[in-house]
Amino acid sequence: MTGILLRCADLGGRAPADVRIAAGTVADIGQRLPARPGEDVLDARGGALLPGLCDHHLHLHAAAAAGQSVRCGPPEVTGPEALAEALAGAPSDEHGWVRGVGYSDDAAGPLDAAALDRLHAQRPVRVQHRSGALWIVNTAGAQALGLAHGRHPGIERDSRSEPTGRLWRADGWLRGQLPRTDLPDLGPVGTQLARLGITHVTDATPDLDAVAIDAISAAMRTGALPQHVQLLGAPPGWTAPAGPRTPAAGPYKIILADSGLPGLGALTERIAAAHACGRAVAVHCVTREALVLLLAALDDAGVRPGDRIEHAALVPAEVIPRLRDLGLRVVTQPGFLACRGDDYLRDVPAADHADLYRARSLLDGGVACGLSSDAPYGPLDPWAVITAAVHRRTPSGQVAGAAERLTAVQALAGYLGSPGDPGGPARRVVPGFPADLVLLRVSQADALAEPSADLIAATLIDGSVRWAA
Repeated sequence: MTGILLRCADLGGRAPADVRIAAGTVADIGQRLPARPGEDVLDARGGALLPGLCDHHLHLHAAAAAGQSVRCGPPEVTGPEALAEALAGAPSDEHGWVRGVGYSDDAAGPLDAAALDRLHAQRPVRVQHRSGALWIVNTAGAQALGLAHGRHPGIERDSRSEPTGRLWRADGWLRGQLPRTDLPDLGPVGTQLARLGITHVTDATPDLDAVAIDAISAAMRTGALPQHVQLLGAPPGWTAPAGPRTPAAGPYKIILADSGLPGLGALTERIAAAHACGRAVAVHCVTREALVLLLAALDDAGVRPGDRIEHAALVPAEVIPRLRDLGLRVVTQPGFLACRGDDYLRDVPAADHADLYRARSLLDGGVACGLSSDAPYGPLDPWAVITAAVHRRTPSGQVAGAAERLTAVQALAGYLGSPGDPGGPARRVVPGFPADLVLLRVSQADALAEPSADLIAATLIDGSVRWAA
């Protein structure tokens, strides 16, 4: 096959045009382009042809593992009895463990080892809170991990210094203690991403080891993961392997955990060290305190183009000019409002509701703002995230921050910035543009009136059709 000729594609309000794709790029755009020998001809039927979407923050292996885990929270599980039934019916892995994900306190209240024992004590169990920040293990799991003698600072202990079964931001330690298993297959995630029109992803998993990086690289080489991948968790100084289908190093991921913020000096040193390696930083901030600490550290360390804030769950209005002046960009997840908004409105003080997951005020204040899923902890579907950004409705139908609503065009643009410039200028389909494209069955205006992945006709990556309806 010498290429693809798309007939009658909508390129954003202009007259429908033909688009020739050759050698992985948009080679020509025009009216009634002649088909070349061997060229595949696809009729776009007036559907919009968009740049492929970029999810600026997700977790590839966690998303793949979630597909092999038992769901432990709403809407699948509501109530202790339902959770006990779900755990009892879950298959064990090859080492006898049960892995649960998506837990919310709404299901069975706050969990610790004792509470989990009452639900399922027969096998070692680990359950991840839907925030991704917390794992809970039962007594059998705690014994298998040697939790009593563990030294990770995230191991929660009671007044007698006994472990409670709760592990805060201890993923790396937990991986080291668990029996070694193969990483989950990334193929199903790659297929799902293509079905949703996503051609580029930024993996935001911190502190990736060589095994995880090699697995992502291998999945890209074989085509199981056809998307272009940027890694925030690649170690400082890491060099991407040679070849056209390899991941790239992005800004360096730093987590400011609300369970234990670092000192100003330590954070400043980490930022300066990343900058010295030629990396910008991507800093996880979900509290006001974390954001204020980060700004103070950047005052001392200085900023580098590409520095970004992940989540920015609470942003006081008075710091927005400071974000703009520093040239920081924000990568946020309005999809959380659609699945957790009622929790926020209940648990966050009413005086702070206006600061929740800001979007419109960031754009109006001159701060670049990219959108993302944080999958598997938030909804992966970008069209659902766009809808959430436009309406900001919680599961109960309340509106969380009407003033922060985006237009559908603004929300889509949050997925159209390049991986290195989330929230930056939207990529455009022009000659010479890489042929990473999404073809819709309707015009862009019609698609944005009721966003849905069901409107995708085809997704192309590197000039090849990777998914078609």
